[in-house]
Amino acid sequence: MNPLIHSLHPYPFQKLADLLSSVEPNGELPVIKLTIGEPQHDAPSIVLETLKNALDGVSKYPLTKGENSLREAISDWACNRFNLPQLSADSQILPVTGTREALFAITQALVGEKKDPLVVSPNPFYQIYEGAGILAGAELHYLPCEADKQYKIDYQAVPDSIWQRCELLFVCSPNNPAGSVTTLDEYRFLLEKAKQYNFAIIADECYSEIYFEEKPLGLLDACIQLGNHDYSNCLIFQSLSKRSNLPGLRSGFVAGDASLLKPFLQYRTYHGCAMPLHHQLASITAWNDEAHVANNRDIYQRKFKQVLDILSPVISVSKPEAGFYLWPKLPMNDEEFCTKLYHEESVLVLPGSYLGRDVDGHNPGQNHVRMALVAEESECVEAAQRIARFMKKHQNL
Repeated sequence: MNPLIHSLHPYPFQKLADLLSSVEPNGELPVIKLTIGEPQHDAPSIVLETLKNALDGVSKYPLTKGENSLREAISDWACNRFNLPQLSADSQILPVTGTREALFAITQALVGEKKDPLVVSPNPFYQIYEGAGILAGAELHYLPCEADKQYKIDYQAVPDSIWQRCELLFVCSPNNPAGSVTTLDEYRFLLEKAKQYNFAIIADECYSEIYFEEKPLGLLDACIQLGNHDYSNCLIFQSLSKRSNLPGLRSGFVAGDASLLKPFLQYRTYHGCAMPLHHQLASITAWNDEAHVANNRDIYQRKFKQVLDILSPVISVSKPEAGFYLWPKLPMNDEEFCTKLYHEESVLVLPGSYLGRDVDGHNPGQNHVRMALVAEESECVEAAQRIARFMKKHQNL
C-alpha cells in the first residue's frame, strides 16, 4: 500500500460523527443538519427533463475531453460571466466529473518537478487540497484566514522562500468557509509570484454564483484585466453542484492555461473519469440557463436575511461576501459548542477546528463553527431560533 495514505487526516464529518457518537439529541426536537454543504433546493426542471430524454447516452463511451457542444456551452457561459474576450473550447476547457475529483487529480498531475515541493493552501480549507498534496508527495504550507483580517490571507507576508518551493497554490474564492472573495490586487500579486517562481494558481470557484451584491471576481477575469491574456499559470475550477443544485450530476469544468490542460487531459485519459454523455447533455442545458441561478440566489438572500436577523444579536457573525456558509466566532470551544447544541437543541453544525490545521500551536478555525444554510428556508430559520435560544441560555460562557 502507498505509505502516504497513512498520512491522510480523518475527514471532518467522520471526526464530527466520532465526537457525537455517544451524544443523544433532544428527543423532543427533530434534528436539523447545517453541516454538509449539499444544496437542498430543487434541481432545475429543464435540466432534469434533458437528462430524462438523453438516457440513450448510457450505451456509449464518453470522450474524456467531452463533447464539443458541452465545451462550447461552457465557453459561452464563462466568457459572458467573467468578461473574457475568448476561451478556446478546444484547448482551454476540460469538462470534469465534479470539481472534487478534478482538484485532487490536478495536484497529482502538476506536482513533482521541483525539489521539496510545496502545495500552499488556505487555512481553514477544503480538505481535498490537503489530501491531494499529501498523496502527491508534497509538503503542505498553510496560510491563515484570521478574524482580525476579515478572514482574508495576507499573501504579501509570505516569504519568497515559500513561493520558490511552491508548485501549486490553492485559492478558494469565494472562500469556504468564510465567504471572502480574492481581490484584483491580491491576484496581481499572486500572478507576479506565479510567473517569477513558476507555480500554478488553482482557483476553486464553485461558490461564485451564490452572491448577494456584487458578482465575485474570477481568476480568469483578473488575468484579462492584468494583461495575462493566455491565462498562463492559471486554472479555474467551476461546478454545477452549488450553482444549479445538481451535486449528484457530478459535472464541472477546468479552464485556463492550455499548456497545463493538455497534459492534464492525457492524465485523465489514463485516469478514466470521463463525464457520461447524458450528464454532458444535461450540463449544456444548465450552463445555458441563468433564470434558475438567479432564483437560487434569491432564495439564499431571503434565508441569510432571516437567519442573520435572529443570530446577529446573540453571536459574533456577519454576512459573507458570497457562498452559503456562516462562519460565526464563538465565546466557547467549538467542539463543546457543537456537542451541547446537538444535545440540547438537535442542531448539527461543524466545528471550525476540523476545517483547519494547527500551525505553531494555533488553529485559525478554532472557536468557530461552519453553518451551511442549504436546507429549506423554514428549517434554517428554525435552526437559527434554536441557536439563539441556546446562546441566551449559555451567555455567561
